[in-house]
Amino acid sequence: MSSVSAVPKSSQIPGKGRRRFTVDALFTDHRPQAVGVEDLPTAKEIRMERIEADPEQPRRTFDPDRLDELAASIQREGVLQPIAVRYDHDRDVYVVVHGERRLRAARQAGLVAIPAIVREVPHDRRLVQQLMENIVRDDLNAVDRAAALRTLKTQLGDAPWEAVAEMVGIRRSRLFQLIGTEKLSDQVRDDIRGGRLSEKQSRALQGLPSGHQEALHDAIIRHELSAEEAMRAARELKRAGLADDMKIASAFIDALRAEQEAAASEGDALSQAAGLFAAIEAAASGERGSADALVVAARTAKAPAFDGDRLRAEVLALARTLARTPADELLPGGAAYMPLSMLRGTLDVLLPAD
Repeated sequence: MSSVSAVPKSSQIPGKGRRRFTVDALFTDHRPQAVGVEDLPTAKEIRMERIEADPEQPRRTFDPDRLDELAASIQREGVLQPIAVRYDHDRDVYVVVHGERRLRAARQAGLVAIPAIVREVPHDRRLVQQLMENIVRDDLNAVDRAAALRTLKTQLGDAPWEAVAEMVGIRRSRLFQLIGTEKLSDQVRDDIRGGRLSEKQSRALQGLPSGHQEALHDAIIRHELSAEEAMRAARELKRAGLADDMKIASAFIDALRAEQEAAASEGDALSQAAGLFAAIEAAASGERGSADALVVAARTAKAPAFDGDRLRAEVLALARTLARTPADELLPGGAAYMPLSMLRGTLDVLLPAD
């Protein structure tokens, strides 16, 4: 009976069942954390002097405060996400594809090199990729987005706007909102770039003649009008049919604001009266804690102490007003109907029944 030597089976039968090893396999990372992970051969750390910004980059404005914040973060934690660059063979430099803000902040933080992924991006795809990174993000202002979209349209052989919108993945209506900023004045566009005016606020200016546009722009900045308030003012300007004159338009907007503030003040007064009447009725009915609540309500409304002479004088003033009140104002929906109804309800509770 022959013996079998204790050698691996694969060695006994050459060519069959033998486990083959390659040189690459000797250097493969077999640790658990390496499963499903592949190294990128194009990731590099590149010295700052070898990197340039792309002159065709759609971003033209970088917020200094946000750059300061990012630079401080990089000083503490380093660059957490590599930038993307392409190699320019003719000039022997690396040009930024994505991440110019990170590059600027890293330079500001004093880094001598930055992690980067090297990509070969065809010229006709660079702007598209940069737009895809920037145009759908809020940190690229509307004016720069509009300029980039128009450049892309040109690069695509003057393609229809619908095709441009589809290529960068935004709605057609959204694209035309951005393009509309090109029709605004230089000052308005500078304010959008500088963050002093939002794109939503600027939409109210589109379609206005230059004098009206200048007046409303000034009012938005001066009074800090919301986008909704600016749109209301723009609609009133169009409806009024005023001459295209900034002073006339400014006076109209100021008068409109005064009217709106007066109406708001009247509404606040009516709301305050309703609260007082409710507190009076609750106190008169003897509800628990209502007397204390009435004291607080009166103090909040700055109501003076009771004075019989003052009460008689104000009742007389009310009677005189009622004597001249048009009948339609006393009907439901009329200006006098609601406050008088609230007063009647309170008097019904206060005055004893016959």
